Amino acid sequence: MPDVYLALGSNLGDKRSNLVEAIRRIGAFATVKSVSSFHETDPVGFLDQDRFLNAAVRVSTDLTPQDFLARLLAVEVAMGRVRTIPNGPRTLDLDILLWDSRVIDEPGLVVPHPRMHQRFFVLDPLSEIAPQALHPVLGRTVAQLRDSLLNTLP
Repeated sequence: MPDVYLALGSNLGDKRSNLVEAIRRIGAFATVKSVSSFHETDPVGFLDQDRFLNAAVRVSTDLTPQDFLARLLAVEVAMGRVRTIPNGPRTLDLDILLWDSRVIDEPGLVVPHPRMHQRFFVLDPLSEIAPQALHPVLGRTVAQLRDSLLNTLP
């Protein structure tokens, strides 16, 4: 079964409980192999909102990428996710970052996540659990991407 890396985020309600519950629900259809610590981060894009709690998770699954994404989206909806403002407040955000070394470009699903290399709030927790995971398009490890981005931050 492939290793799949996910980014989790929440900035509404009990953020920690939201992430813990999301991981529990993901465990119903995938094997949770590792979970990063939780990181409090500032919002990106739409700034007039509360800070986020972010984490990264490594799972394995025998589902297809599309079926796995459908289940993640169902978890978001079941936990109160409402999509109103792009990059706006949300109870839960679940993103597929990497799917082993696959490159996937299908309607509604692009892996590796197209902006993961630009987001410290993604790379920092991901580097805890998968520093040597390779971005199959950029040819750099998660740790290298994180360190490069860290050097550009003010």
